[in-house]
Amino acid sequence: MQRVWKSRWPFLALLIFLIPASSYAGVFISVGFAPPALPVYVQPPCPQPGLMWTPGYWAYGADGYYWVPGAWVPAPYVGALWTPGYWGWGSGLYVWHPGYWGPHVGYYGGVNYGFGYMGIGFVGGVWRGRVFAYNSAVMHVGVGGGWGNRVYVDRTIVERNTIVNDRRVAFSGGPGGIRHDPTPAERMADRDQHMERTSFQTQHANEAMNNRSSYFKNNGGHPQTLATARPLQAESHPAPNSVHQQGSFNGRGNSYGSQPRQQSQSRATPRNQPRNNEFQRGNQQSQPRNESRPQPQHQSRPAPQSHPQHESKGPKGRGR
Repeated sequence: MQRVWKSRWPFLALLIFLIPASSYAGVFISVGFAPPALPVYVQPPCPQPGLMWTPGYWAYGADGYYWVPGAWVPAPYVGALWTPGYWGWGSGLYVWHPGYWGPHVGYYGGVNYGFGYMGIGFVGGVWRGRVFAYNSAVMHVGVGGGWGNRVYVDRTIVERNTIVNDRRVAFSGGPGGIRHDPTPAERMADRDQHMERTSFQTQHANEAMNNRSSYFKNNGGHPQTLATARPLQAESHPAPNSVHQQGSFNGRGNSYGSQPRQQSQSRATPRNQPRNNEFQRGNQQSQPRNESRPQPQHQSRPAPQSHPQHESKGPKGRGR
């Protein structure tokens, strides 16, 4: 065991060195085998304006991989966008890179989580001044009045930023993983001032970790709760200095610039996307090997600023 730890220290140290100084505090988790395939589910409709979608993902605990349901979360400040976390492969390990809030959507491994997070950037909506507008080509917004100029349709930007993921692979790099290197825009977004997940997002993830039915070994890759219908509670934070409180926030896109990107090796022009943007079903699925579950290994890195962690319990909804 001591020899394994020694062999992993150089790799983890290199990862920490490569993380931009603007990144928030976080804990890396490394696992010796790949996460399961992303399950197919329908996004619950956005119940009210001003909420941001955070897609579901496979996390790892002492008892193996477990599913954290997707959820609607109030933006912590005007202009905030969520960059999902992702599993990245390197030196024989799968390392979890936590998600974060920032003024632009950065790199998340090219993993197509759906619902606007198609592998590159975020195409589910834009900030227009202090109002967030939803792209109903991929986002499921609520019905009824009150939405006004908060809804639009743009299928072209979806096609330009989609990495086809028929097998619903949940990790980047390695055998069978997504092949997508960071774009210049994604590299620039890494230099933003980032904020870690809110305390209610942490509570939401802890509830999944403590729910035995969330674990892959108990649900076979089909969790009972895939997404929560009710939004998490709001938690306000001051906006970074780079985000102005007046004017347009990413009015022309959610990454630096709005020019079409070159096709990467793993991309292709997608077929028409369904309204609810369910993952396409493939004949092949990534399944973890049946082997003993190693304990996750943690490596902390310092935070440029602290954020209070509240233990209030956010409401849970139902998933399919």
